[in-house]
Amino acid sequence: MMLKITQKKGLVGATQSQKATIASLGLHKIHQSVTHQDNAAIRGQVRKVTHLVDVEEVE
Repeated sequence: MMLKITQKKGLVGATQSQKATIASLGLHKIHQSVTHQDNAAIRGQVRKVTHLVDVEEVE
């Protein structure tokens, strides 16, 4: 299964750690989407920035 991750908010006011997590997910702009394999590492990163992203499960 894959996860579609979309950045929904900007990074103004976000901590350096949150900015690094967003960058490691491959996101750079608001409303940009990426897909990743569903695994524990990606879920952990998403949990860290859950207020900045939307997540959908896709096939």
